[in-house]
Amino acid sequence: MAVTMADITKLRKMSGAGMMDCKKALTESDGDIEKAMEIIRKKGQAIAAKRSDREAAEGCVLAKKDGGFAAIIALKCETDFVAKNEDFVALTQAILDAAVANKCQTLDEVKALPMGKGTIQEAITDRSGITGEKMELDGYSVVEGAYTTVYNHMGKNQLCTIVAFNKESEEAAHNVAMQIAAMNPIAIDEAGVPESVKEAEIQVAIEKTKAEQVQKAVEAALKKAGINPSHVDSEDHMESNMAKGWITAEDVAKAKEIIATVSAEKAANLPEQMIQNIANGRLSKFLKEVCLLNQEDIMDGKKTVKETMKEIDPELQILSFKRFTLRAE
Repeated sequence: MAVTMADITKLRKMSGAGMMDCKKALTESDGDIEKAMEIIRKKGQAIAAKRSDREAAEGCVLAKKDGGFAAIIALKCETDFVAKNEDFVALTQAILDAAVANKCQTLDEVKALPMGKGTIQEAITDRSGITGEKMELDGYSVVEGAYTTVYNHMGKNQLCTIVAFNKESEEAAHNVAMQIAAMNPIAIDEAGVPESVKEAEIQVAIEKTKAEQVQKAVEAALKKAGINPSHVDSEDHMESNMAKGWITAEDVAKAKEIIATVSAEKAANLPEQMIQNIANGRLSKFLKEVCLLNQEDIMDGKKTVKETMKEIDPELQILSFKRFTLRAE
């Protein structure tokens, strides 16, 4: 049976495949549209399997709310060209629409939803075969509350946030969603920061404080000996500064002795309470930066997010939030 341009056009609209792929599938199926669709689908599965080990770093991130339920999802691909394609964005939106309509709680639930003649996962595999790129779903998150809001940063489908509140407040909700996008908090308040994170941060702060105290003592001792600390702060600097005539071999030997002796003495006699106090101060600074309510409001740097919310509505509370981006930060 001869393949007509009308059949090719029809199959292309149905499958999204290229013209030549549609023509080959129709020829192989002797003009049967349904069989041609199955041929294209199987080809897509084979291509997707071959590309499973590739990295899908681009994609489309979207967010949607339906009353007290909001969700984020990302459909990832390999190139920016495919990510901005209208059909790709439309597929991402259709998947999100289905997820929200069914109030899915997990990514596996989303993948198993019906789409077309199969599931959402099968639809993604089919699209992967058409584009020739690896595709995968990622970043599915949900929030629920009396009121929810969503934010797509600059409408570029690369960074989205969703937030749930105990009551409606459109102005405050939008500002909070933008705050989360801009400042990337890890918790609503200190109580939401895992103890493991706090412990790790305090240990880093202690070690950093100890190192700074030792370094201060070493620099003071070097200066007292008439040696510029910046000339001997590394082996490379010592070598290059000797070559320039800025320091002598004797200076280097003396500096090395001072560094070794003073470092050991200072490290063995650091005041523990002072170190702990400084480390606690650093932990407090860290918590201010990563806890949403403690952060400086991006709309008014003189206030915290908590203070701004209280001014708008004293009873307003953030119940939960989620943030997802494809960009490295």
